[in-house]
Amino acid sequence: MSRTLKVVAVSGSLQTPSRTLVLVEALLERLAERLPLEVRLVKLTDIGPDFAGVLRREELPAEVREQIAAIETADLLIAASPVYRASYTGLFKHLFDFVHYEALRNRPVLLAATGGSERHALVIDHQLRPLFGFFQANSLPLGVYATESDFDNYRIVSPALEERIERALEPLVALFDRPALRQPASLV
Repeated sequence: MSRTLKVVAVSGSLQTPSRTLVLVEALLERLAERLPLEVRLVKLTDIGPDFAGVLRREELPAEVREQIAAIETADLLIAASPVYRASYTGLFKHLFDFVHYEALRNRPVLLAATGGSERHALVIDHQLRPLFGFFQANSLPLGVYATESDFDNYRIVSPALEERIERALEPLVALFDRPALRQPASLV
């Protein structure tokens, strides 16, 4: 693939350090090994305080509007949140409340989540997938879920998690590394 893929990754964690952020960074790193990427990482720990109390898009600070515009124009979106009370974080949802409802139509989205135990693994299918279904985005068939036991001192130590990451990235590589995408765009 000669075209650079514009990837926006959203880490919905509200804490630093964050296992969710570590997972997002691992997904980006593994994907960058296979495809040329231009990456923007949106961390709620950085921008959350700037929009937490904002109710209307036009009232958002310029930096947050810029992050939302990046989400709306990405070739690929990676959306990850820690599980909080059986769902994504409220601030994660609040960020996506500002995304135009048609902006993600047909956009590939890789879903990921982290939680304290395996009990919350269905958060991807029961919470994240419906959210991106509303946007008519193409959430990829495999999401990546990780538990506390997959990490040690905020480093991935689980071979099973590494394998889940690889399996989730395979469809992305197949989607974006096609001969038609290797051709430069014509300058007509």
